[in-house]
Amino acid sequence: MKLSQLASAALHLAIVLTCATVYAAERQGKIGAPYPNVLPPVEVTALRDPVEKSYRRIVSGMDLFEQRHSLAPEASLRFKLLPRQRETNMQGITVSIMGETAAIPVPVASDNTFTLERYQRALDEDALVIPNRKARSMTWRTDIRTPGLSPNTRRLGDLRLECLVGMEAGLVSDMRPLFGWIANFRLKAKGYCDNRDFQYLFFAERPLFSVTLVASARREVLSVDDLYAGISRDPDAMNNLDYCDCQVLLDRTYYAPLGDASWPDDTLIVLEYMDDDAVSPAAARSPAEAPHGRPR
Repeated sequence: MKLSQLASAALHLAIVLTCATVYAAERQGKIGAPYPNVLPPVEVTALRDPVEKSYRRIVSGMDLFEQRHSLAPEASLRFKLLPRQRETNMQGITVSIMGETAAIPVPVASDNTFTLERYQRALDEDALVIPNRKARSMTWRTDIRTPGLSPNTRRLGDLRLECLVGMEAGLVSDMRPLFGWIANFRLKAKGYCDNRDFQYLFFAERPLFSVTLVASARREVLSVDDLYAGISRDPDAMNNLDYCDCQVLLDRTYYAPLGDASWPDDTLIVLEYMDDDAVSPAAARSPAEAPHGRPR
């Protein structure tokens, strides 16, 4: 459904959801179906030019997460919203799945992460997933974390799966004009996350000082070219920040060697932050050695 149609129909949806016809239609759904048809009500607020994603594509990404779960067997899948503009208010964000008749509220955690359920009617109506923020004000990422890791570490298998699911779900959309349609084609191409020449941008929690890969006795500090969206190797990068979803989080970004098979999935990525005391990569612990509980 086109976005303009969605905006003009928003108020109408709020009324439709209260009608007995919707209730009658729900009674016809089969009990125990894999995609539930009973849709909870949501208060609809029209927003001009919202930042939205395809529900079908995100569900396709969720399916891929299940298919490739071996990359991060202990992790669960969440989605995360991040700011793109300095003035973006990241407090009190609401998210809804919106279709022709479907209007489903999505609970959002305080860290702006959320999960999505599968609804057959929303799939049939080619629904959109819409936060109450305008286009280009935020960016989207997957959030896949093996529990038990230290707060300053990530696991390479988790990041590989984040890339795969994020690309399948269509979470990365804006491109630098230099690449045009070729870049869009490459981003959507199968095998993107396994290709050593293409890079998927990750965001840390705070401004980064360094990133170190740790796999048993092997340790390697990432080059500065792999931090800060690679601006050190691209003299035009600062002029093109409007086309990068990293524009206000530049100092939190890094690339990981997703397509380098010499680094196993259990490789730890140790993040040293600007406001931290020195972090020793030797102190990084595997999930089995770390205390239980998922850091937030």
